[in-house]
Amino acid sequence: MSAPSKGSVSRRAILSSPLILAFPLVANAAVDACPKGANNCVEGAWTAPAGMKGSEASASLKSVLDAYPQEGQAGVDEGGWKYAVEDLAGKGYARLEVSSSGKGNFAKFLNGGKPFVDDLEVSLEDGVAKFRSKSRTGDSDFGVNGKRVAYISTGLKAKGWAGP
Repeated sequence: MSAPSKGSVSRRAILSSPLILAFPLVANAAVDACPKGANNCVEGAWTAPAGMKGSEASASLKSVLDAYPQEGQAGVDEGGWKYAVEDLAGKGYARLEVSSSGKGNFAKFLNGGKPFVDDLEVSLEDGVAKFRSKSRTGDSDFGVNGKRVAYISTGLKAKGWAGP
């Protein structure tokens, strides 16, 4: 085994560093809570039907997320969406980036005519899917996140899930 080169750090030193110990690696990525008093964030949880195994739950949840219309719904999310992270079957985590159309007056005057981008995060563990839907900018979302979550909730309830 060769000696480490000058200025390099060994794996042992990295893995025992205070930073790694303060932030341990976990199997599932957690979804952060909405900031206290936030008007641009919705959080909660959906519960899979009793007896649904982990792989079935992740597939069921993913199928509902995949069915979210690219053209938006209820006047929101008309700019489409994409997975920024999709690992529901592995680590039980997904993050979607959802965009407004960028055509409305708020986008024109407050965001330079660019679409607003929101994040929908979901973490699935033991049949419970915790979620957070949050606007990246501003302190109000005019109900957009609630409409998004309500649409997804309807799809999950049709598959036997419980939740908001």
